[in-house]
Amino acid sequence: MNLLHGIVPPLLTPMHADGRVDHDSLDRLVDHLIDAGVHGIFALGSSGQVAYLTDAERDLVLSRVVQRVAGRVPVVAGVPDFTARRMAEHARRASELGIDAVVATAPLYALQDAGEIAESFRMLAAASDAPVIAYDVPVRVHTKLGGDLLVQLGREGVINGVKDSSGDDIGFRRLVAANRAAGCPLDLLTGHEVMVDGMLLLGADGAVPGLANVDPAAYVRLWDAAVAGDWVAASKEQERINRLFDIAFTPAGWGGDAGGIGAFKAAVARLGIIESGTMPAPLRPLGADAIGAIDGILAEVGLLDHATA
Repeated sequence: MNLLHGIVPPLLTPMHADGRVDHDSLDRLVDHLIDAGVHGIFALGSSGQVAYLTDAERDLVLSRVVQRVAGRVPVVAGVPDFTARRMAEHARRASELGIDAVVATAPLYALQDAGEIAESFRMLAAASDAPVIAYDVPVRVHTKLGGDLLVQLGREGVINGVKDSSGDDIGFRRLVAANRAAGCPLDLLTGHEVMVDGMLLLGADGAVPGLANVDPAAYVRLWDAAVAGDWVAASKEQERINRLFDIAFTPAGWGGDAGGIGAFKAAVARLGIIESGTMPAPLRPLGADAIGAIDGILAEVGLLDHATA
């Protein structure tokens, strides 16, 4: 199918100091990713802090991203919300703005069993012309999308792919095997930043790593090595990426949004791609100690000049 393949970064949402979306920085970030050779853009995902944006801000981000991408790569848009009907509203607006597919989690807040979750995906698919990618991220929605359910929805044509951010590597491997047995109705991408080489080796169609906002070229090199069957080079690139990922641990003890995504934003700002690493309220900004540690890691992996750091 190849609706999605390769490296598809989940785009950060740059912000001004007052919390407004920074559209000029967003343009530069999009160009930074596409110039590095990525194969798609995922807007309004967890890295894009979609949960902190109003509906109007979601639409503004999507409109700007689609305009800036200008057809150079596919653009997919996250549509998380409480129920399928609400997700369908987001999907319809996203389709009008020109996206290529929507990315949907299990419904938030609503308490649904597996059958009801499956029906929610069917409702979303029926309500929108956009292809649907299932987003398995139980750490956020507290529901694990089972492999049998995903493959069945793929066989029905309800969903076209899966972004797996479950952290369940065994489950992902089983999903790859089940998808093959079913004739590969799904494109399968991992959201596991530090295991991309392993996931590609076992059969993933690509990766959706938030860290690719910082160094997209590294992930593209990893992908190219994997496609060429050069797993030694892929592993070497992954090891460098894993050191870079240590920026996520510089604000020790922080929550994932403030710490991990905050570190990604801070790093991209330190590289001069976006104006600032501003976080949406009520998330607090990183302190000087964390920024200093991030600079040191960026310098170590060759992204920031030691003198600058």
